[in-house]
Amino acid sequence: MEIGKVPNELLEKIVFNNISLQRDEVLVRASIGEDTGVMDLGGDLCVVSTDPITGATKALGALAVHVSCNDAATKGAEPVALLLTILCPDGTGEKELEEVMKEAGEAAAEVNVEIIGGHTEITDAVTRMVLSTTVIARMKREHLYTYESIKLGDKVVISKWIGLEGTHILASELRGKLGDKFSQDEIQEAIDLGRHLSVVKEGIFAKKHGVKYMHDITEGGIYGAIWETGKAIGKGIDLFEDQLPVQDITKRICDHLGVDVRKLISSGSMIMVVPDESADNLIQGLDGLGVPSTLIAEVTEAGIFSVKNGDRKEIKSPGTDELYRALEI
Repeated sequence: MEIGKVPNELLEKIVFNNISLQRDEVLVRASIGEDTGVMDLGGDLCVVSTDPITGATKALGALAVHVSCNDAATKGAEPVALLLTILCPDGTGEKELEEVMKEAGEAAAEVNVEIIGGHTEITDAVTRMVLSTTVIARMKREHLYTYESIKLGDKVVISKWIGLEGTHILASELRGKLGDKFSQDEIQEAIDLGRHLSVVKEGIFAKKHGVKYMHDITEGGIYGAIWETGKAIGKGIDLFEDQLPVQDITKRICDHLGVDVRKLISSGSMIMVVPDESADNLIQGLDGLGVPSTLIAEVTEAGIFSVKNGDRKEIKSPGTDELYRALEI
């Protein structure tokens, strides 16, 4: 198998098919296109998600907090608590551990989530620091959406810009190699995109304004996220290539490295499926929050396609994220 997320076909064949027990308390369980599990434990619903950080070595603490909280935000849930596991390679110093925890603490304060526990260990099982987080969030049962109401012609809105997280990681990890082509100010601009990695704000807002489905754009980029969205909602999607929002610095770095920005990891961007008649109001409302958003796609009967200049190209199940190939350069 290749580096990166296990392909969706293998997830269904090997992982999901070996999960046999199902409890009544579980309302949303493991499936393609689902970022969270949802349980009814009495009172508010409990929304949980877990994620590791494996493709970066810089700003690990902040990334670890945001990726899990972003998953909870896909349900419009409020992150409450976070479990943080830190596996440090032999030789890690106190200063390195302290820096990671400082980043994690600041990011947690930013999204109002408390780090309540976890595990911290020095181990020869890893060659670099690996973080994994589990978020615990809450939401009202009446706010749990189902996908039956999604219909043909509904629109897909994206927050911020594609390739956001990937740009941040590439600039952070390859700063020395990019220095021959980009100024230090330009590299810092790309690194600073890391300030936009949270989608909690737009997730909670969109939930209150008619959204029918949300999915944050992680490994596989916008292509992977659109494919998974179609799989989850059981319908087709036409993705309008010409309307994809991309920061200029992202485009330039991707062009320089030969990276397809459409297949580049993009935590910080949220896909939102919304009724046709509500799309403009959602975009305007997010703009009022200081979150730029763009209409990029439309729900169709079947098939996941990229549409550009009248041409339609099928989008297939996502493979290895472009980030891993670029980091090998």
